[in-house]
Amino acid sequence: MRSAFSNCRDYRVDIDSTAIKDAKRSFTASRWSARLTLLQGDVLKQNFSERFTGIICNPPYFNSGEVSQNAQRATARHTHTLAHEQLLERCHSLLIEEGQASFVLPTPEGEQFIAMAKQQGWYLTRLCRVQTTPKKPCHRLLFTLSKVFEECREEHLVIHGDASGYSADFITLTKDFYLKM
Repeated sequence: MRSAFSNCRDYRVDIDSTAIKDAKRSFTASRWSARLTLLQGDVLKQNFSERFTGIICNPPYFNSGEVSQNAQRATARHTHTLAHEQLLERCHSLLIEEGQASFVLPTPEGEQFIAMAKQQGWYLTRLCRVQTTPKKPCHRLLFTLSKVFEECREEHLVIHGDASGYSADFITLTKDFYLKM
């Protein structure tokens, strides 16, 4: 039986050359290497010959504050090279009408991003609030945006359930790819 994803193409785009080198090593070891394409460059300027059904993005997140002196770290964490408004516009243009874009951001920046997305006509279809422990506040948002309205499914994930280690939900979510499980 063939997987529904067996004919899918998977593009990875990163502006950072070190991240590209790390991804090349991972791609070589992947059982999906034949369908993986790695592109170095600015996603805002990258030419694609097709539109996509899904986009997954871990974008830079700091909109303000002191920028790291390390250029690589600053590019990865600060929006000065990839503004959220431009990223949302680009994702919208790259998706088919029924497509979805998923993001991971710290809570304050994620809430701002979602508000901006709604102003641009996106719909929030999934929101997962992530806590390190049950006693700590939510520190990350995992969320999906769509061009088409769909009721928002809200979820909650606690990484460390108690002093004994990772929560059962976190283990279930990450066991297939997280090496420390």
